[in-house]
Amino acid sequence: MYNILVTGANGQLGNEFRKIAPGCDDYRFTLTDIGELDILDNKAVSRFLAVHSFDCIINCAGYTAVDKAETEREKAMEVNAVAVKNLAAAANEHHALLVHISTDYVFDGYNHRPYLETDRENPISWYGTTKLEGERKVLMHAGKALIIRTSWLYSSSGTNFLRTILQKGRQQEELRVVCDQIGTPTWAADLARAILSLLPRSDVNEKRIYHYSNEGVCSWYDFAKEIIEMAGIDCRIVPIPTSEFPTAARRPFYSVLDKGKIKKDFGIEIPYWRESLKRCMEILK
Repeated sequence: MYNILVTGANGQLGNEFRKIAPGCDDYRFTLTDIGELDILDNKAVSRFLAVHSFDCIINCAGYTAVDKAETEREKAMEVNAVAVKNLAAAANEHHALLVHISTDYVFDGYNHRPYLETDRENPISWYGTTKLEGERKVLMHAGKALIIRTSWLYSSSGTNFLRTILQKGRQQEELRVVCDQIGTPTWAADLARAILSLLPRSDVNEKRIYHYSNEGVCSWYDFAKEIIEMAGIDCRIVPIPTSEFPTAARRPFYSVLDKGKIKKDFGIEIPYWRESLKRCMEILK
């Protein structure tokens, strides 16, 4: 039995592991959030791992409020980097594989082709800066680890772009959505299943970085328009440039991730973003 600790289990990705866990006969899950394990408490993390003897830690915890991070800088850094250091060091101490979730926001968005794992990071927001620092903590302190960068994560639960558009679309006749930021929506359920599919084939005694998102490319406008059409909501989606929708944090204009490495190394098939959106929307009906 492969023993897995999931941190941040009340978040979007963590909740997908909650859903998957009962049907996984080969894995034993311990699902935690801050109430069960405060990952900012270094000693508590080490004690927890010593008691339970985990084979793998999947770190789904993270400070993800991109705009708020610009003012709550210390808090964002603590969750996205300091806590990650605690997990990485404890994983190394207890010989566990650490799977750490990172983001496309470690890049500046000035590329004109999908980002490779080897491309230079250059975050343009404090959120991206803290996530990159978290990656560095993993590389510095973990013994064996998979860092998985993903993008535009959404799910049928929690606060995310999909649920926000559905809510506002039912309340308003028109929504103005940015059309010049390009990336790929990723269904959290697909990411969770992909992570579990890597574990049996992951003979990792080193630290590796991989990119995972759904297939395809779109703008936030395209994503919103597809959501409204699939839901059958009578709401007009109007494309606008980023300049007309100012935010506290800057976003990459282009953050498409190249998935060639993860597909080559693990032989996984990745669903197209519209297909995954449709499946997620069916859950919400």
